[in-house]
Formats: sequence, structure tokens, C-alpha cells
Amino acid sequence: MIDLHRLVGFHLVATQGGYARAARAADYPITQPALHQQVKKLEAEVGLQLLERIGKDQMRPTPAGAHLLAFVAPFLRDLPAVVNRLRTGEFDGTLSIRAESLLIRQLLPPWLLALRKQRPHCQLNLQELVVTDLAALRTGACDAMLTWLPEVPDDIASQQVATLHACLVVPRDRARSATRPPAFAQLADLPFLAYPEGTRPQALQMQALAGVGVAPAQMIRLDTADAILGYVESGLGWSLVPSLDPNGPPGRRLWAFPWGRPRATFPVWLLWRKDAPESPMLDALIGTAPRVENRAGGGSAARPGSR
Repeated sequence: MIDLHRLVGFHLVATQGGYARAARAADYPITQPALHQQVKKLEAEVGLQLLERIGKDQMRPTPAGAHLLAFVAPFLRDLPAVVNRLRTGEFDGTLSIRAESLLIRQLLPPWLLALRKQRPHCQLNLQELVVTDLAALRTGACDAMLTWLPEVPDDIASQQVATLHACLVVPRDRARSATRPPAFAQLADLPFLAYPEGTRPQALQMQALAGVGVAPAQMIRLDTADAILGYVESGLGWSLVPSLDPNGPPGRRLWAFPWGRPRATFPVWLLWRKDAPESPMLDALIGTAPRVENRAGGGSAARPGSR
């Protein structure tokens, strides 16, 4: 690996046209003999002569030196500005976010618009989250996650960004009005639309149904709330789903009704590693997050600059 100090010395001599002028122009203390040694060692490393003498204390690059100078000059010119952006956090990059499909479609769009105003060159990678696996955060496979958790582990930071409201959703022809839910007997011939077996949302659905003494005879398992709502609108079943809107998810061919007394709600967390490396993009995501009153338990939220 070529030593950076030797490249800097070569650049000084090549652009100043001689060792004496280079020593005077340097913004750090260095002598002519030291510059000469740096250039000679660099030439030994690359195996080529990089500078030739054309007069008393007059040097110019050889063809090989000119080729190296064309690469080195913009690098050394831009390096101070790059270092300053690193120190001040004024640089962009890639931000990887995993979120449930409902949140990608309904919560993230206005949020990401606000983020892009602050970080217009930030590259965003969005991935649908079917099963909440915090290993992706812990290993750095993603920078942030949007989901509900019953409890946030100590090594994960969190900030509540929304509230999900539990809703009963049925095809419109199974209810008389938008204000009065049907009796469960009216839904007995329809399959219950459940989340995948073994997932936390499916367990919550089954727990909620058991609480009112309902055990569906038929079930269709679907991955996401969006898929479930599509099946409800098609008249293929009924379900319990989360909704960011307290009035329930909109749909031209379904009715939505509040579930639970009192109303069942779940906090949506923005999650990230407490020990994550400094990231201006992650700080901007946290800083532009929707504001909600945090009434549920969980890991304490960290603000930008205090992670």
C-alpha cells in the first residue's frame, strides 16, 4: 500500500514545480531533503521515475508521474471537504428500513417525504417485514425497523411513531350498517382470514377470538393485512386486523368496527440498535418521525445526537 504522506509530498513537488517551492508551500513543517526522500521512496514503490529535473530547482512530472498526478490531485483537493462533512454529519448514504406492509403503504410515504427534504441524496432500501426478527437490527442487516412488540429488549432503542387500532372487518353484505357489527353467527359460514401459523399477529387474533368465545371452523392464512383486506372485500372471509385509522381501514366493499372493550390498541415502534454507529441518515429518520404520545411500555427513545 502506497504511503499517503509520500503521495502528498509528490503532489506538492509536482504542482509547485520544485522542492524548495514545495517546502515553502506546504501547510505543515517539512524540509526539501524530506520531500526528496518521500518522492524517491514513492518512485521505489511504483518502480518508475515520477519527476524529472528540467532546471535548477525545477521539476516536472514524467508521463508516469502525470498519470499519477491526475488521480492524486482531485483526491487531495476534495479530501478536506470530505473530512469536514464526516465531522459535521453532512453526508448521505444508504438507509435500510424493514416495516410491515400496512406501515409501508400508509405510514411511511409522508414520513419519507420529510426525510428526503433533509437528505435528498439518501438512498432508501425498504423491505416488507412479515416476521419481526430483531437479529436483522443486531447484525446490521437493516438500520431501522417499524413494528409492534410486546416488549422492547434493552439493547434496542425505540420511539413510538403511531398507534394501531384493532378492528373487525367483514364484507359489506354481512352487516346492516357501518355502525352495528354483525353477530358472529352471521359469519359462521365464512372462513376466518388469519395471519400465518406461529406468528405473533396470528396469536393475537386467536386470543381475541377466544376472549369472546369464538372458534372459527374454517381459516385461510394470509401474510399481510393488505392481503386480508383484499379477501374481505372479495367476500371470501372476515378477520381482525390492525388499522392506523381509529375508524378502521377504508374499503368500498367492507365494513370495519372497533374491537374490544376498552378498544384494543398497539403502539408502533421505530426500532434501532442502541450501539449503532453514527449515521446522519438514521438520525434524520428519527428526527422526522411522526410524533405521538407514548403511553405504552418499551425501550427508551434516543434522540439524534444522543444515540
